Order: sequence, then C-alpha cells, then structure tokens
Amino acid sequence: MSVITLGLIMGICGTVAMDIWAVILTRIAGIPAPNWGNVGRWVAHLGRGTVFHADINTSTPVARERLIGWIFHYAVGAVYGALFLGIMGQAWLSAPNFLPLWIFAILTIGAGWFLLHPGLGLGWALAKTAAPWKGRVLGLMAHTVFGLGMWMGAVALG
Repeated sequence: MSVITLGLIMGICGTVAMDIWAVILTRIAGIPAPNWGNVGRWVAHLGRGTVFHADINTSTPVARERLIGWIFHYAVGAVYGALFLGIMGQAWLSAPNFLPLWIFAILTIGAGWFLLHPGLGLGWALAKTAAPWKGRVLGLMAHTVFGLGMWMGAVALG
C-alpha cells in the first residue's frame, strides 16, 4: 500500500477511537456528544462563502447537515493521518513511535480552536462558551485518543 493510503487508514482508526471515547464520556460522565450537524451546517455554509457565524444554531439549516458533518469529521481525520505519514515517511511504520504522533495529534486541535470553533460562533478556543477550559481539556484528551488510535492503526498495519 502507498504511504498515503496507509496514512488515510491510520487517520480513520484515530477518528474511530475518538468517537468511541466520546461515547464512553457520554455514557459514564454525561458529557454531551459532539454535534456533527452543526459542523455539517458550517461546512455547507463554507460553500456559500460564510466562514464565521455569530451562532451556527441561528444559521439557515441545510439538508443532511448531520451526514455532512460526519463525513467531514472522518475526512479530516483521514487527511491528518495521511499528512502525518507524509511528514514522517514509510520508515516510521517499521517502528511506530507514539511520541511524534501524539505531538502531531495535539497540534491538530489548532484547526478546531482557531477555525472551527470561531466558525461555529464559539469563539477562539471556545472562549465564548460557559466553561472554555473544560472544553479545551476535553479536546486535548480527545486528540490524545485520536493519536492513540492512529498509533494502534499503525501498529496493526506494520
């Protein structure tokens, strides 16, 4: 398989791990699951030229926004996996080291903090939410799990 294909698979593994983590948090701690419908609405509005919303909930709904959000979520995860492996190269797969993958996974939260969150009207790094630090910590934990899932995928592929 090509490096890109292997990276895409790793990214999907990481995204699945992140989603399993979200289900666990919802069931055990009562933390609401991510609203992929809002993300889908945001993605659809990108195509209409709007990047930043005061509140995505008040923006015009779009058909199949939840499906769009889920597809976007997995596409981004897959692209992150391909990007990581593109940076590290095929040689990294012969002895997958978690540390660079974890650092990369933590860095990917920047796209959420500085593009997606303000785009949804939540402010930079969730600054406009009731508990921004709680959301930030949960995001860092989720991205750690994303990295762990990508690493497990790499180990399985190796």
